[in-house]
Amino acid sequence: MKIAVCVKQVPDATVHKRLDPGTHRLDRSGEGALNATDVNAVEEALRLKEAHGGEVVVVSLGPERAMESLRKALAMGADRAVLVSDEAAAGSDLVATSYAVAKALEREEADLVLFGQQASDGDGAVLWAAVSDRLRRPMVSQVAELTIDGGSLTGKRQTEFGYDVISAPLPAVVAVSDAINEPRYPSLKGIMGAKSKPQEVVSLADVGVEAERTGETGSRTTVRAVAPPAPKSDQVRIEDDGSAAEKIVEYLAEKRLV
Repeated sequence: MKIAVCVKQVPDATVHKRLDPGTHRLDRSGEGALNATDVNAVEEALRLKEAHGGEVVVVSLGPERAMESLRKALAMGADRAVLVSDEAAAGSDLVATSYAVAKALEREEADLVLFGQQASDGDGAVLWAAVSDRLRRPMVSQVAELTIDGGSLTGKRQTEFGYDVISAPLPAVVAVSDAINEPRYPSLKGIMGAKSKPQEVVSLADVGVEAERTGETGSRTTVRAVAPPAPKSDQVRIEDDGSAAEKIVEYLAEKRLV
């Protein structure tokens, strides 16, 4: 069984997030890391491989430096990495990104495509749905338990009223939650071995993507302006000189809130 895991390099959790006022995009110049729930997806792919055999390939769209984060997946045990990197893809929104990712996945012809539920930089949680629609494959999201039996899969997910248990034929697309597993730590042997595993960097043309269908040109959304939140009016600052509690109560009483 061939499993493709779609992963993304996001700003490291320790990096201060800011929007570039010139491009209106997230500033990604700082340290990057593999998106947290994508690590869960990689772990699940490795467990399925251990149970059923096959190959695990990680697929991503981003700048060439994103390969640094993909190597974590290789160190965990993935067999190879494919990074679609092309300047023409810069500024791609969901529509353009899903098109490029779907074309890269068509090239791999995987039996199962795994996603993390959402990325920490955008929190959109819809890319997997857009990609599955483009691939015309069944999709199950928020999966906390996944099993493969022959030519079908069964995903279990928690809901407000209990659990959903959903079955679908392969090939399929699955988005996993962080409750599905506890990702392994890459071993020193795995980290050293990752350096020699296949790490392919391809262009949009290599995966059959027309440049005009990605980037800002191929996007359906436009960010017109970026600005900090407007300052709140009617603010009162209370310095704690020992009587702060009384001052707060007085203020709340004045506003008829107590």
